[in-house]
Amino acid sequence: MEPLTIIPPRSGTAFILRKGQKLKVVDIEGEQVSDFVCYNLDDRAEYLSSGRTIDYAETIFLTKGHPFYSNRSNIMFELVEDTVGRHDFLLTPCSADTFRIIYGHTHPHRGCFGNLCEALKEYGISPDAIPICFNIFMHVTVNGETGRIDVLPPKSKAGDYVILEAKTDLLIGMTACSAEMSNNYSFKPIGYQILD
Repeated sequence: MEPLTIIPPRSGTAFILRKGQKLKVVDIEGEQVSDFVCYNLDDRAEYLSSGRTIDYAETIFLTKGHPFYSNRSNIMFELVEDTVGRHDFLLTPCSADTFRIIYGHTHPHRGCFGNLCEALKEYGISPDAIPICFNIFMHVTVNGETGRIDVLPPKSKAGDYVILEAKTDLLIGMTACSAEMSNNYSFKPIGYQILD
């Protein structure tokens, strides 16, 4: 079993997860989101799909027991353990444009989108090929009447985790999220571990 690998605050990484392997994602200090995306390692035009996963699950609150589908309706992984039970699969990865448009930054950070672009570039993934991420530990509420969304502090505490089991060979991109609201205005690391 590999030791815990640390993703420093406001950064990202990419790696390969083989079919049958499990990935443990740990919120080391608490209240820290990790944007997660994956691709079919053998055909990277097949990627994790928010729309198809939510459609087939019939819920936006995905947790233990839910399969996650690709844009081709194949199961990419299953969420097999979850100590938090609340994550987001609606919102796009934060980007320089997010910080410019929402926060009014004049010299914005490149955000999770920029970090994923950088990490996935060596695997041949272009910026336009990065879809909506599964935002692990992110706490988004939706008003059932008005449709308004609110980003609240994550419910995750130090040591909370999820475990995903790969159903095919995957290329993974992950971040320690860079957006203030998502992480209760404090940037922290994310840990991950591949379990065979």
